[in-house]
Amino acid sequence: MRVDSFPTHKCGEISFRRGKPLPFGATIVPGGVNFSVFSKYATSCELLLFNKGEREPYAVIPFPDEFRIGDVFTIMVFDIEYENLEYGYRMDGPFDPAKGHWFDKEKILLDPYAKAIGGREVWGREPDYSDPFQHRSRIIYDDFDWEGDKPLELDMKDLVIYEAHVRGFTKHPSSGVKRPGTFASIREKIPYLKELGVNCIELLPIFEFDEFEHSKISEVTGERLMNYWGYSSVGFFAPKSGYAATGKYGMEVDELKNLIRELHKNGIEVILDVVFNHTAEGNERGPYISYKGIDNKTYYLLTPEGYYYNFSGCGNTINCNNPVVRNMILDCLRYWASEYHIDGFRFDLASILSRDQNGAPMANPPLLETLAHDPILGKCKLIAEAWDAGGLYQVGSFPAWGRWAEWNGKFRDDVRRFLKGNGEVVEGIIQRIQGSPDLYGNRGPTASINFITCHDGFTLMDLVSYSYKHNYANGEGNRDGTNDNYSWNCGIEGPTDDIKVNRLRKKQIKNAITMLMLSRGIPMILSGDEFGNTQKGNNNVYCQDNELSWLDWSLLEENQDIFNFFKRIISFRKEHPVLKANSFDAGLNKTGYPEFSVHGCKAWDFNYDSSSLNLGLMFVGEANKYGTKDDDFIYIAMNMHWKMHSFEIPELPSGKKWHVVVNTDMSPLDDISFKGQAIEVEGQSQVLVGARSIIVLQGK
Repeated sequence: MRVDSFPTHKCGEISFRRGKPLPFGATIVPGGVNFSVFSKYATSCELLLFNKGEREPYAVIPFPDEFRIGDVFTIMVFDIEYENLEYGYRMDGPFDPAKGHWFDKEKILLDPYAKAIGGREVWGREPDYSDPFQHRSRIIYDDFDWEGDKPLELDMKDLVIYEAHVRGFTKHPSSGVKRPGTFASIREKIPYLKELGVNCIELLPIFEFDEFEHSKISEVTGERLMNYWGYSSVGFFAPKSGYAATGKYGMEVDELKNLIRELHKNGIEVILDVVFNHTAEGNERGPYISYKGIDNKTYYLLTPEGYYYNFSGCGNTINCNNPVVRNMILDCLRYWASEYHIDGFRFDLASILSRDQNGAPMANPPLLETLAHDPILGKCKLIAEAWDAGGLYQVGSFPAWGRWAEWNGKFRDDVRRFLKGNGEVVEGIIQRIQGSPDLYGNRGPTASINFITCHDGFTLMDLVSYSYKHNYANGEGNRDGTNDNYSWNCGIEGPTDDIKVNRLRKKQIKNAITMLMLSRGIPMILSGDEFGNTQKGNNNVYCQDNELSWLDWSLLEENQDIFNFFKRIISFRKEHPVLKANSFDAGLNKTGYPEFSVHGCKAWDFNYDSSSLNLGLMFVGEANKYGTKDDDFIYIAMNMHWKMHSFEIPELPSGKKWHVVVNTDMSPLDDISFKGQAIEVEGQSQVLVGARSIIVLQGK
């Protein structure tokens, strides 16, 4: 036997010895568990061992001085039942907030590297706030059978992303699943996702968080307001146990892995929305959970006076470019990529990751460069929300190293403005449809994640049903949520029985998804938009764990026409590689036509009048270049004016004729053709495009 497998010390009945400093966290080793935790400024450390759910530890083990290696406390404990174990640390050190130190030897602290976390195993179960150890580190035994699974590594240009909230996706009674609001229930919806045509699901935060953070009873509705979205991580390495049907049995890890494996079997990638910009510990008045009591000065950005910088808008900001913190984030992402087979990550308020230890933006942030070049993350998608709450807006300029894509907020805003009939935006639309070369000219269209709606803001149905936000249920006097929605209610605010208004709203939805799916770049749709889900005008449901935020699946039957249109326009995109190009090439090809061209109501004649609401665009894909059997001609006539307009259409090469694939002005079933059933354009010289409508032609 190895000499380091023998205990050298005892604490009561517990045997232990000095452990290994790496890896950090709790690691099962022959005969016991190795514990390792970093703290630069702590003067001492204790390991506390609990039986699951018990308030008092059954063992408290002080780390002998010789068990500290550099700034790491490490210990190997023998013969412990880790399946029934919860553990934490107590750190002693200076309490001097002005110098950044908040040590309190009475606080029991969560391991930053905990792979599972107890305390909130069942969603919404009221916790015992008198318990001094709210969030408890647990150890997992990794014996999951992946059955040969690996990340899918789909080509970025082929993605159609579907953004979803784990709980809200199936919690509504209409979802028809066995265990609503859980990882397991998403698995039941895989056939639905395949029918829709998406091949990537992006999940809102699933790292462990506390749904009771800032919880209160709404004075407006009488309902409990929760931390529903989860953008406030308690631990970065552990899945949210309350999202698992088996969380109360400690099986959340296996349940999540099972979901990922089944999604991969069906050709669907998984992207996680990750929040490395702040934690749930808040500011000076926030709780001790982990980092604040372990090494506050290392983990957080602090002012010279010791206060927390708040570039996140949530009380604190993680010190991302400190080498120790940078390595922790890298360890975390490597863990999820390797142990959970995650395909990619979307980074919330990612501009914070580019700030130095004084909060100033850096030209070459070490963390972002490290993630871009890391060998384990080499095939992972990296997507930035390229702004933060401190005013740093980097859309088009986020440090990329050829690896980072961005949520394109300018795509969202320009399309919304054009959709409602705003002038002064047509030049922006030309840029957005072709993949935003004004923003990503050196990076290519796949750097742009195109979206019109996301979790943060109106749903697509609400975007065309409300001109103003209606957030009173949040209990903040309607002050929360953005006012810059660029929305239009089509004539009446909110629900109506007016047939003309409801028809126009559905047409506007079809216009929006057509522009999204026929734009170069990576399209992302918000879950529920495909069947007209509504949040009743609330554009900030971060605290609403109820039917306001849950998807109402009964609308799928009511709005089957919207769903069918979504399905077919997604399918049309997949069938035409020219729409998914990963480079900007507007020059002539062997067809004799430019790959991308701009037209007005007259073919080849667009005067770039900024007030124009009429726009014709044409993509021409050369067969050899895109691997298609024939050259590909797609013409898009967009009329966002409130009157009908005639569009002269470009002449096709001999032997080809224009056919109508999409006409959003038509009634359901006639608004988008089935494959191979497009109707030939009469006369082949012009098309009449109805008010606030789009026509898409294919040359065949």
